[in-house]
Amino acid sequence: MTRAPVPPFDEASARQKVQAAEDAWNTREPARVAAAYTPDSVWRNRSEFVTGRAEIEEFLTRKWEREQDYALRKDLWTFGGDRIAVRFQYEWRDADGQWWRSYGNENWEFDEQGYMRRREASINDVAIAEGERRIFGPRPESERGQGIPLR
Repeated sequence: MTRAPVPPFDEASARQKVQAAEDAWNTREPARVAAAYTPDSVWRNRSEFVTGRAEIEEFLTRKWEREQDYALRKDLWTFGGDRIAVRFQYEWRDADGQWWRSYGNENWEFDEQGYMRRREASINDVAIAEGERRIFGPRPESERGQGIPLR
């Protein structure tokens, strides 16, 4: 079974893959998100290393228990062959009510069926006031294809 679009990516198919990832992550459903990865997918997320769908699901479950009201935006950075690079921002609040904006970059590598086999993410968190928030839930249809500001 394939998970379209499949490599090699052109700009349109890379953008489609990025938007599909954003949409899936915004569901905050670990099993749904993990289904986009190969059974033996390898990740580096910050300083944590994860291997396989089961560990991905466990990781995402922990993540979204800690990162409450999580809302994400991804933006295509570049692409080539079976690889895509994105930059992203997401906002969330912790158990104490502090809001955060997390900035990051991801490098993705896909297999020939369109499943991600490798993900490397570098992420930094910046404390923000609730009034500084700008990401409220999944991206509305009217904002699809728009970039995300640096600040």
